[in-house]
Amino acid sequence: MAKAAGKKAPTKTEILNSIAEATELSKKDVSAVLEALAEEVKKNIGNRGPGMFAIPGLVKIERKKVPARPARKGVPNPFKPGELMDVAAKPASVKVKVRALKNLKSMV
Repeated sequence: MAKAAGKKAPTKTEILNSIAEATELSKKDVSAVLEALAEEVKKNIGNRGPGMFAIPGLVKIERKKVPARPARKGVPNPFKPGELMDVAAKPASVKVKVRALKNLKSMV
């Protein structure tokens, strides 16, 4: 599905302006709130935090630890049937998962 021509996601400035107008706060205050929200997410998702953060009614952000995967030899190649291939090892990593909550899903 291609995007409609001329429609773009709003910029940070446009978001700050629209929130400032809707709440009758200054742009500086709205910017401070968004910065504080970003810091709170960082603190909770970081290594010392609980590993999850939810913005009520919108999204849930979780930290997922992905274990290391060993190297494998002689694995069937899914793209060329009958041919074998080697799969390289992957180190352990940490990924961030963002899930939409029910209220956000119902907005669409």
